[in-house]
Amino acid sequence: MNNSLFDQATIRYDNKDYRGALRGYTACLQDTSVPFSLGEVGLIYHRIGNCLVKLKNPTEAIQAYAQAASDVAYSVKGALQNNIGMAYASLRDYNNAKLHFQQAVEDPDYDTPYKAYMGLGNAELKLGNSAEAGVAFREAALDEGNPDPAKALLNLGICFMALDRPQDAIASYQSAQEFDMAPDTSNRLHASMGQAYAANGQMREAVDAFEVAISDGTYLLSDSASVDYQRALNAVAHMGPDMHDADMSGFDVTAEGDYYGDADDPFFYDEGYEEQDPSQYPGFVGAYSGNDDRFFETSDEELEALSKNLARKDRKRRNLGLKILVFFIVIIVIALGAAIFGYTQGYGWPTQDAVAKELFQDPQGAGESVFIDTLSEESIKSMCAPVVTDADVTIDGVNKSMTDSVVYATATTPEGGNVTYRINMVRDLIGWKVSSIELYFPSQA
Repeated sequence: MNNSLFDQATIRYDNKDYRGALRGYTACLQDTSVPFSLGEVGLIYHRIGNCLVKLKNPTEAIQAYAQAASDVAYSVKGALQNNIGMAYASLRDYNNAKLHFQQAVEDPDYDTPYKAYMGLGNAELKLGNSAEAGVAFREAALDEGNPDPAKALLNLGICFMALDRPQDAIASYQSAQEFDMAPDTSNRLHASMGQAYAANGQMREAVDAFEVAISDGTYLLSDSASVDYQRALNAVAHMGPDMHDADMSGFDVTAEGDYYGDADDPFFYDEGYEEQDPSQYPGFVGAYSGNDDRFFETSDEELEALSKNLARKDRKRRNLGLKILVFFIVIIVIALGAAIFGYTQGYGWPTQDAVAKELFQDPQGAGESVFIDTLSEESIKSMCAPVVTDADVTIDGVNKSMTDSVVYATATTPEGGNVTYRINMVRDLIGWKVSSIELYFPSQA
């Protein structure tokens, strides 16, 4: 590898000149005057993927990371899978993101699995899987290499609130308090804790937590938190000195906020450089050492059972029929809007991935279920001639639009070689069909 070109590109990257860094890494990859050592091609593609992420081009970043992963001598597989998961998450493709985060945490050589666990937890939350998200955030909090377990504990509390377990949410938030955090995060933590106390019927504690959240005058409670704050204030006002807190919690409102990250978040994104020393992070005070570890002992099976049997308590009965009607109208409108939005963004059924996989299962026998109607049998036969049969074909990436899509797929030949294809597809009602197939040689530029 031309180390001079590589170092120059790295300097540009460190100076946030990502376009210049991309050109430099590409030039390094194309320079054949100096032989590459084992793993160096994978390293360069990893850096190219990082540049593309910074340039807000996650689709091409996925392809670059896939090229890096194909270098068997490049051992940073966990970080690559984590970054692919983050790229898919930025495309709002949370199912694919979830798969790659899972592959990252399964890599025994991955030094920072908490990053992938955090990404996996966020993907599960986006998919509505609160129990599975809680399992992931718990693993992130327990990872001894995690320099900031507070973020995982905050997210774990949100999961417990969604699972109707406010007492465990309180334990999570209390544990997070053991770690240093920014004032705004601390305010959000206390607002979330206030809602958890209110949901648990501890109204005095709820009022105290809410008042800490707003005490510096910089933080505004969300609508749902404001509702719980007023309920707690009213409940405390009507309590005598010897009265116990009444359970007047509002289970019809959600927990305060969330704590998602993005591709620039160091807790999610692997640069491919040497790992940072956790002691360099301000606020790192070591692993959780509290006495109340009840939430760590909750089994995966219990969490999964809870997610299927959520019970909402103490709902207001007044105007319940009208509330239910409005709720269903809103759900229908949201679902219709989501369907229209998904169509314009290139989503459909069967998906582009499914059509491509069906093609590679039997290229010579593929017919009208795969190809557009305007293609003749001779054209289909000609296009399929160089296509390798591979029931486990790898989908490297999909470029989507409302009417056209391009799928990049790599098939394995019987001899063990790899062949990459570019498959052009067009919209067929709500699904997709193949319009052309060509061999694809990924551009180095």
